[in-house]
Amino acid sequence: MRVAYLGLGTNLGDRRANLAEAIERLSAERLRVTRKSSIWETEPRDLLDQPWFLNQVIEVQTDLFPRQLFQRIQRIEREMGRLKRTPKGPRLIDIDILLYGNAVVKSSELQIPHPRMTERRFVLAPLAELAPDVRHPVLRRTVRELLGEVAGQGASKQD
Repeated sequence: MRVAYLGLGTNLGDRRANLAEAIERLSAERLRVTRKSSIWETEPRDLLDQPWFLNQVIEVQTDLFPRQLFQRIQRIEREMGRLKRTPKGPRLIDIDILLYGNAVVKSSELQIPHPRMTERRFVLAPLAELAPDVRHPVLRRTVRELLGEVAGQGASKQD
């Protein structure tokens, strides 16, 4: 079993219920959710004219290969009603693979570690709750160190 960290985000509908449903759907054969961060409310980035997000990071144990995990995530997003209309726009649910053990994956459809995680407080703050000393497999810096370098970006812990 490998340890992976997944980032979840939502800014439409009942945001807390969306996160809970995504976690429930992820908890299936060959994947076990082992820990959950607090929920963080964060301001939108890039496309600013949209509702604020709720974000959370979960730690999972899985024997799915990265591409299999990615396919499961995409299926869950579709089943929950995610429509990819506007890049960086509003979404019912977004699930990203942030880290998958020490794996580095680069393909046209999947990149691990997540290519923009080091720029995002809404990813690093909840990830630091779960794994402050985990090292980014490419940069070799800890999550705590990466979080210390992210400035601005309104984010507040909700629970």
